[in-house]
Amino acid sequence: MTSPADILDLVRAPAALTVIGDTLAGGHAGGARFTGRQWLLPAASVLLYSGGMALNDYADRQLDAEERPERPIPSGRVSAGDALAVVSGCFAAGLALAAAGGGRRGLGVAVPLVGAIVLYNTVAKSTPLGPVSMAACRGLDVMMGAGGARRALPAAATVALHTAGVTLHSRGEVHGGTVGVAGATLAITAASAVAAAAGDRGAFAARSAANGVSTAGPVGAVGTAGTRSTAWRIGATLATIAATASYLAATLPTQLRTLDDPSAGNVRTATRAGIGAMIPLQTTLVARTGALGSAALLTGVDLARRAISARRKRGDVT
Repeated sequence: MTSPADILDLVRAPAALTVIGDTLAGGHAGGARFTGRQWLLPAASVLLYSGGMALNDYADRQLDAEERPERPIPSGRVSAGDALAVVSGCFAAGLALAAAGGGRRGLGVAVPLVGAIVLYNTVAKSTPLGPVSMAACRGLDVMMGAGGARRALPAAATVALHTAGVTLHSRGEVHGGTVGVAGATLAITAASAVAAAAGDRGAFAARSAANGVSTAGPVGAVGTAGTRSTAWRIGATLATIAATASYLAATLPTQLRTLDDPSAGNVRTATRAGIGAMIPLQTTLVARTGALGSAALLTGVDLARRAISARRKRGDVT
């Protein structure tokens, strides 16, 4: 009988926590303040991601029987039929939450997102377009949070760029990678950090106006409004710097190791680190908009992910 722990392995918990910030990054970049039903969108992301992970294992079940026999389906802990049921249930529930949280605009992005997930897992994954296809999935997830608003495109592109790098690197998890791919991944990580920290400040200005805080005056402006504006800007800047530093600290050590030795074990470690580093990258994107509450929430999510990962005895995230 399939146990809840086996299902959690199938959907790559706690890696599902790494998608919570996608819709937050997109929503805040698009000018949303996340109130009421909009908080259903991160839950929709988790369900769609989980469905994609289950579909990944279903599609790869024959290959995994040779290369990853410990995974839930080839090990016999989860049947292929049960895996498909998880896929269907997660996709249906995810679409329902996307509609409830984002209305027609949210659903209008969620539907092609599901299509992109299916395309990646059943067609594109093993082709040269695999990293681009996976990047499109995460970019669409960010855009779901913004209801497709164009203002969120830079944030979506940043998340997609990081995703492409991690996916490219992950291709060496079984047989080892190459120094060239390791170097390319490092370059992508650096570009992602710069793009996240130094991106469009339009969302910050919009949030400032919505909160009645001016961003146009001098830093030393006198009075309550000036003090609040200065404190908020300093807080957002410090949070952005801290999140960027956390992102680089999470990715660079393992990626530098693969540059020296791109063995399968080192690549797997770097891939896990890259997946987890998605959260501080999202935190950077959120913090730069001035949404400090959401940035703090994502910091807590990252701590929870690390704690859960440390306690798990088995399972995978890739």
